[in-house]
Amino acid sequence: MIRTVKGTHDILPDKTGLWQKLETALHSFMRKYGYSEIRTPMFEKTELFKRGVGEETDIVSKEMYSWVDQSGDNLTLKPELTAPVVRAFIQNNLGGQASISRVYYKDACFRRERPQKGRTRQFHQFGAELFGSPHPEADVEIICLVYNFYKELGLKDILLKINSIGSEECRNNFRKELRNYLKPLLPKLTETSQARFEKNPLRILDTKVEHEQELLKTSPKINDFLTAEDQAHFESVTSMLTKLDIAFEIDPLMVRGLDYYTRTTFEITSTALGAQDALCGGGRYDKLVESLGGKPTPAIGFGAGIERLILAIENTEAGKIDDSIQVYITALSEKARTQAQVMANDVRKNDFTVTIDLLRRSLKSNLREANRLGAKIAIIIGDDELVNHSVQVKDLTTGQQKEITVNKLIEYLSNLDL
Repeated sequence: MIRTVKGTHDILPDKTGLWQKLETALHSFMRKYGYSEIRTPMFEKTELFKRGVGEETDIVSKEMYSWVDQSGDNLTLKPELTAPVVRAFIQNNLGGQASISRVYYKDACFRRERPQKGRTRQFHQFGAELFGSPHPEADVEIICLVYNFYKELGLKDILLKINSIGSEECRNNFRKELRNYLKPLLPKLTETSQARFEKNPLRILDTKVEHEQELLKTSPKINDFLTAEDQAHFESVTSMLTKLDIAFEIDPLMVRGLDYYTRTTFEITSTALGAQDALCGGGRYDKLVESLGGKPTPAIGFGAGIERLILAIENTEAGKIDDSIQVYITALSEKARTQAQVMANDVRKNDFTVTIDLLRRSLKSNLREANRLGAKIAIIIGDDELVNHSVQVKDLTTGQQKEITVNKLIEYLSNLDL
C-alpha cells in the first residue's frame, strides 16, 4: 500500500466541515476589516526566502523543500507566507495603487521538521498583511483583527503576548550586550545556540530548550535598549490595546523566529493546546519590502496555523458541525428510480440537502441508512405513488408517515423544521 508521506495527512470528510466553517468565517470576518484576499503560487524562487526570512533561520537552513528544476532555477515550496505576499506587493505595484494595502490569505506551507501535535510538514496558515503605515495604530489594527477573530469563534482562554524588538540601532546595541552576557555561558549552550551566538545571538532568545530558558532569565532585556522613538511607539500600542479591553502580557524575551521583524512583535497563545500553545504570531517588518527590491514601505502582519486553531476549538461549541442531510429519497421499483432522480433534483433546487439510494436496497435497509446519515425526512416512491402523482413522506424523528402529492411536496417540506 502507498501511504502518505511522513508529516502529511489526509483531511477526511468528517473533518472538512469544520475546515469549511472556519474558512467561511475567515472570509466574512476579513471583509469587515476591509481586507482583500491575495493568492500566491505554491512555490517561489529560493532566493526569496533566503533574503526575506534569513539564511540563518531554522526555516531556511534546515527545513525548506527546495530543488533545481530543468532550467537550473532554484525553487522552494513556500515555508511561510509573508515573503511571497511581499514579493507580490512589489511585483504588482500594489503600493502604487493605494497608500494603504490590506490583504489576507489562506494557504498551505511546507517545512521538513519533526512532526508533532498540531505541527506537520504540510500545514495550513491564514494571515494578513498591512502595508503603508509606520504608526502604532496599524499595529493595533492587525493585533485586534486576529484577536477578535479568535474571540468571535468562541475561544476563551487566549493570551496576547507582546514585545518590541526596536529599530536596527536598538538591536545593534542590545546584540553587543547579549553576546557579553552569553560568552561565559557558551559551554552550557546547545550546538544550535552556539552557532547562533556568532551569526545572530537574538535567535538564542527564541530557544525552546528548558535549561537555556533558565539561563536567559537574567540576561539583558531588549526593552532596556529601545530608543525614545521605539519606546513611544510601543507605549502607544499598549495604551490603545488597553483602551480596547484587550488584555496582554509583555514578554521581553519574545523575538519571533524570523529575521525580518522590527519593533512590535506578538503571539497569541491558547491553554487548549498544551505545551505547544501558540495560535499565531506576527509583528512589524518595516525593512522587508525594501530588502526585497521594493520602495521603502512600513508593514505589519501575522500568520496563524489552521491545524492549531482546529485543535483549540474542535471540542468546543464552535467546533460542532451539523453535516447531516435533510432528505433521503428511496425508490421501490424500476420505474420509480427515474422519478426519484427527478425528485431529488427538484428538492435540491429548493435548497434542501438530499441523498438518494444508489444500491437498490430494501426499504428497511434504506430507512436504516437514512437514520445513519441523520436525515430528518425519508421520501418513498413506488409504483402506486407514480400512478397517483404522489410520494410517501416519513418523518424519521416521530415515525409518522403521510402521502403528499408531488406538486405540494416543496411547500410541505418548507413548512417543516428541517
